[in-house]
Amino acid sequence: MLLAPAAGTEAGTVDELTARARKIQPRSARGEPVRVAVGLNLAEAELMQNILLEEGIPSMLRRSGGFDVPDFLAAGPRDVLVPASGEAAARDLLNLGPAPSPEPGEPRRAAVRLAAVMLVCLLLFGALAALIRVLVV
Repeated sequence: MLLAPAAGTEAGTVDELTARARKIQPRSARGEPVRVAVGLNLAEAELMQNILLEEGIPSMLRRSGGFDVPDFLAAGPRDVLVPASGEAAARDLLNLGPAPSPEPGEPRRAAVRLAAVMLVCLLLFGALAALIRVLVV
């Protein structure tokens, strides 16, 4: 894609891709893509993408995991990805705050707690069923 008009072409006509490419700041376009936001649908995600572009931060959209079904078309959540060098500026611009730092054992503790609650419920149900059987017979 040429950012400067070629010789012999009209300097006044600029297509949409060239106009978008001229807005991108090179310092915000380095690094691997990281997810900074999730739009609930395509329109919301494109709004975030255009807000980022106006500030010179390139971004791209990706269907969130579990919703990559072509039948949904514009429905379903979208991940907004930006290069790693523009992550902090994008979070600040979209008012998302700093990236959350998950504790290493947090998801595991939640899973163990859920399993324990389910086991207790199963034991209580079994005890109730045995009590009803004894009382009925």
